[in-house]
Amino acid sequence: MNSNMILPGLEEFIIRKTEMMGGFYHIHVECERKSHCCPSCHSYTNKVHDYRLQRVQNVKFGEYSSIVFYRKRRYVCACGKRFYEKNSLVERYQRHSIVWNRAVRIRAIRGKTFKETAQQYGTSSSTVMRRFDRMAKEEIKEVTELPPVIAIDEYKGDTDKGKFQLIIADGETRKPLDILPNRSLKTIKNYLREKGAKVQVVIMDMSHAFKSAVQQALGKPIIVADRFHFCRYVYWALDRVRRRVQLDFHPYDRKKCKRVRHIFFKPPTKLNEEQKWMLERYLNLSDELKRAYQLKEEYRLWFEQAKEIGKDDITLVKRNLLDFYKRIEEEGIEELLQTKKTFMNWQTEILNSFVFDYSNGFLEGINNLTKVMKRNAFGYRRFDRFRSKVLMHHQFKDIGTHVG
Repeated sequence: MNSNMILPGLEEFIIRKTEMMGGFYHIHVECERKSHCCPSCHSYTNKVHDYRLQRVQNVKFGEYSSIVFYRKRRYVCACGKRFYEKNSLVERYQRHSIVWNRAVRIRAIRGKTFKETAQQYGTSSSTVMRRFDRMAKEEIKEVTELPPVIAIDEYKGDTDKGKFQLIIADGETRKPLDILPNRSLKTIKNYLREKGAKVQVVIMDMSHAFKSAVQQALGKPIIVADRFHFCRYVYWALDRVRRRVQLDFHPYDRKKCKRVRHIFFKPPTKLNEEQKWMLERYLNLSDELKRAYQLKEEYRLWFEQAKEIGKDDITLVKRNLLDFYKRIEEEGIEELLQTKKTFMNWQTEILNSFVFDYSNGFLEGINNLTKVMKRNAFGYRRFDRFRSKVLMHHQFKDIGTHVG
C-alpha cells in the first residue's frame, strides 16, 4: 500500500511499508519506474532485468534508528548492458545513505569527540574518522598567501609533531588561517618566507623567538605587542614585591595578605569598603609595597591615557612612558627595574599597540577553545587530524549541531 509520508532523503521514493522491528524503524522504498540512459551505448531503455534488495542505514527519526530497505531495479539495454537505476538515497558501494553521511560529517566537526558521534549514529569511531578526513581534504583550502595583518600565537597540542603548535590568524577578520606543526624558528621562518610576501603587520606576544623569526623572514614588518602580555609584567612585579615583603608580616597577616592579593591589582574605584580597608592596612605595613603599588597605579593611568590618545598623539604617550621609567629608577625596587628593562626592549612594539589598535585577544580565545577540544578528546595523537578539527570547527561554526 502506498504511503504519503515525506521523509528527508526519500522525497523521490515511493514508500511501500513502514514498521518497527527490534527497536529499529524499517522503511521499505522503491523508485518510480522510468527510462534510463545506458552508460555503454547512451540509448534509453525501460526494460527491467531484475530487482535486488539493499539494506541502507539512515538517520534517526525521533529516538529511533532507521533502516531503509531499498528495492532497486537493474535495467537491461538492447546492447546487452545491465546497470542499476540512478537514485538519491545511497552512493555506489556504500551502506549508509547520503543524508546519513552528511549528518555524520557535520557532527564529526561540531561534536565533542569522534567516539561520541559514532555512538550517536550507531557506527564505529573509525568510520566517523574516515568521513571526517575525507571532508577535511575537500573543504580545507591550503593558504597560498597570507593577508597584510596576521596574528600568531602558540598552544600546547601534544601531537606526534611536537609538544607545541603555532596558530596563524587574520588580524582583521579574526579567522584562523593555518596551524604549523611546531613553534621552532626554522619552521616559522620558512613558512613566512614562502607565504608572507604581503604581510605588513604582525601581532604577537612578547616572544623573542617569534620576533626573530618574523624579522628574518619578512624584513622589517610592523610588530605589535599584545597589550595583555606587556601589562602583566607590571602586575607580576607588584606581586613579587608582595610575596617578598609579606615574609616579615605576622603569620596571620601573611596568610590574609595572600588570600586577598587580588585587591592590589584592582583599580581603587572598583574596591568596596572592606577591600579598601584591607588594602590600606597592608600598604601601611610595608613602605616598599606601598611604593610599588603607587607605581602600578601610575602605570595604569598611563595605560588608560595611551588607549585614548595613542592614535592621535603617540609622541605624548612615549614621553609619559619615559617619565614612568624615571619614576621606577627613583624608587629603585628591583622587581620593577627588571620590568623596565623588558619594556625598553619591546618599547617600539608596545607603542605600536596603541597606534594600530590591534590585539591578540581573539586568538587567545581560539586557543582556549582548542584546549577544550583537546581535553574533551583526551588528546589527539595525529597533528593533521587535530589541525583539521580546529580549522573546520571555526569554518563551520555557524552550522547547528542538531542533525540526524
